[in-house]
Amino acid sequence: MERELVVTGVGGQGIQLLAKTLALAATREGRYAMLTADYGGEMRGGPSRAGVVIGDAPLRSLPVLAAAWSAIVVHHRFSEPALARLRPGGPAVVNVPLVDPASLPETTVYPVDASAVAKSVDAPQAIGFVLLGAYNAVARAVDPEALVEAMTELLPPYRRQHAPANARALAAGAAVPAVAVGAPVGVTS
Repeated sequence: MERELVVTGVGGQGIQLLAKTLALAATREGRYAMLTADYGGEMRGGPSRAGVVIGDAPLRSLPVLAAAWSAIVVHHRFSEPALARLRPGGPAVVNVPLVDPASLPETTVYPVDASAVAKSVDAPQAIGFVLLGAYNAVARAVDPEALVEAMTELLPPYRRQHAPANARALAAGAAVPAVAVGAPVGVTS
């Protein structure tokens, strides 16, 4: 079985790192993973999207995801093209209040106030990891510890001091109650 994820947000929010973390965690568990990246030349503020496909067998997916089973929406800006690829009923973990769940009528939306959760664990820079933790709790993509190990490995040396805070953010995101709004849960087109 293959599962596709599209992650969308604004450059500087760690979109690419989130996707790489999930892909690396899956491969460390002996599964197959494919990663795609799409971002502007700006360091911060431009569109940033990534795609991850995880499977139990060699992947058949194209390098560009025409459709995705799930999504993580960190910021509403630039999210429309990515969300247009989300299959009806697919789960989307969204950062509220930046993303209005009502704007995604055919989606099973899991709203998370990632800013508040990140601040509550003294990791205000780790909003994306809160959302990744919540997504992983919903999708059960990989073992949570595999995410922590992959994240720690992927951080460049000049960012390694953030690993403990990012790990707290992943755990806090996973602990957010998964309350879906929108399309019926269980629709997995």
